[in-house]
Amino acid sequence: MAAKRQVILADGEYYHIFNRGVEKRTIFTDKREYQRALKLLYYYHYTNLPLKFSRFNEIPIEEREKILEILRRKNKLEVQIIAYCLMPNHFHFLLRQEREKGIANFVSNFSNSYSKYFNTKHDRVGPLFQGVFKAVRVETDAQLLHLSRYIHLNPISSFLIKEEELDNYPWSSLPEYLGTKEEKVVNPAIILSRYKNIQNYRQFVHDQISYAQNLEKIKHLTLELEE
Repeated sequence: MAAKRQVILADGEYYHIFNRGVEKRTIFTDKREYQRALKLLYYYHYTNLPLKFSRFNEIPIEEREKILEILRRKNKLEVQIIAYCLMPNHFHFLLRQEREKGIANFVSNFSNSYSKYFNTKHDRVGPLFQGVFKAVRVETDAQLLHLSRYIHLNPISSFLIKEEELDNYPWSSLPEYLGTKEEKVVNPAIILSRYKNIQNYRQFVHDQISYAQNLEKIKHLTLELEE
């Protein structure tokens, strides 16, 4: 029997969404796979899509741009993506649900499309992700800010990169927040509007690097991703 979700996903609310590879396996093995995942995030956060991404990705680039321009103009969304981080064997999203079942639709489309791509590339079959994605509702503005920081610090807290590499980690939304990445997947204004300027937010993130690394050392005592 499929697992039932304990958290109700409501329109206009913010949620921390996370999942990892089945059996904790690596789900992003190279740059192209990360890039594919980012394209899926952007494409599937819209609703009423004319094509599945696999078909969309095969048509001429001029036609793709026309479709994307129409989607941007209509701005009909399943979710707003506030922050994200892709890690070798898991992902974190901070999402706001914009329509009924928006988060479920978005995560399902992302996971199914990426799994099919990954399995075809690696000549494998079966699930890629570990069951039903986890969801935690964000209840306060303070939680929203701290969650964005937690997500952006994931590569550091997992000791994947060094501190000086954090601002340019290409598979999180932090470079978009700092204005150093042209491709836009997220809507950072919801978080950045709480700060005087971008540098204040950057400092907010960097201030917790040592704490995040120490927390990682005792993650076996926490529940996240351990279920």
